[in-house]
Amino acid sequence: MSETVLAPGTPRTQAPRLSTLDRWLPVWIGLAMVAGLVLGRFVPGLAGVLTALEVGGISVPIGLGLLVMMYPVLAKVRYDKVGAVTGDKKLLISSLALNWLLGPALMFALAWVLLPDLPEYRTGLIIVGLARCIAMVVIWNDLACGDREAAAVLVAINSVFQVVAFSLLGYFYLSVLPGWLGLDTQGLDVSVGQIALNVLVFLGVPLLAGFASRWIGERAKGRDWYEATFVPRIGPWALYGLLFTIVLLFALQGEAVTSNPLDVARIALPLLVYFALMWGIGIALGKTLGLGYARSTTLAFTAAGNNFELAIAVAIGTFGATSGQALAGVVGPLIEVPVLVGLVYVSLWLARRLFHTDPNSLPGSTPPMEEA
Repeated sequence: MSETVLAPGTPRTQAPRLSTLDRWLPVWIGLAMVAGLVLGRFVPGLAGVLTALEVGGISVPIGLGLLVMMYPVLAKVRYDKVGAVTGDKKLLISSLALNWLLGPALMFALAWVLLPDLPEYRTGLIIVGLARCIAMVVIWNDLACGDREAAAVLVAINSVFQVVAFSLLGYFYLSVLPGWLGLDTQGLDVSVGQIALNVLVFLGVPLLAGFASRWIGERAKGRDWYEATFVPRIGPWALYGLLFTIVLLFALQGEAVTSNPLDVARIALPLLVYFALMWGIGIALGKTLGLGYARSTTLAFTAAGNNFELAIAVAIGTFGATSGQALAGVVGPLIEVPVLVGLVYVSLWLARRLFHTDPNSLPGSTPPMEEA
């Protein structure tokens, strides 16, 4: 994907006026988090109702929220351009290395260094590190004007590796490696079928819907109508789905989070370090490899994000809904959401300062600077 590079001294183009939704995005996300925590804390039985509404270990309300969140973004992808991404070996190899070698190893190290006396939380964090992001990352990437086609390819590859490698890496990092190092070991009981179902629901369904929308829309009324009329109409629903999902996630463990603030703070520290390091390494690696702003940003966010739904489901299924492992999983999005929202704005700032690129003028981009 070509990028508009700003020469030194070049006047910056004026960004389009922010929509109300986009202008106050951090505020809406903060309010959604608070609303979820308050609901979980003061509405008796709400968490139990949400937990009961599960099919195959997947929460139906949260699943619907994620589908609404992901569909508009995946409907924006130009699937005829995906072939150009699959030929970018530097991007693909870098993503695989960051996601499946560095990410789990870094979380393992941080969990043991910063939580040596809290085995349940430590195990929960290691599970979070194993669950690579296939859902919410498409939102962060889109808001930061990353490469949509690259994001679609990378999350698809992560999904395949997740089905194959999650259980094996869980066994290695919770049983084998600690044994080699003389540390405490912990088992992990999760089926490949459960992981595959998670991937199918949270990636397969919205990906198919997005592809079908573009294929039908372009053939019926053309690409110009599709991108100028249809996409802007469905675009805001991605953020509506995000806010709805955040409320539900935080409501599930609102009482646990508000009742154990010190424990939450202990869990938050390694997560903060993890998200910052993974994103920073990703953006720096992309810059070093000459991937350009859009693909460097996609590389960074796909490396930093995690599949919180899978991590929470595995923790609850293996250790119980009230376990420390489950609490660590829930604290994951509690920290990830505000941190990665902040990194969206850091990315847009670095586009000009580090990559000398105007993110608003990238081909096909619809940044959070477009009137909904």
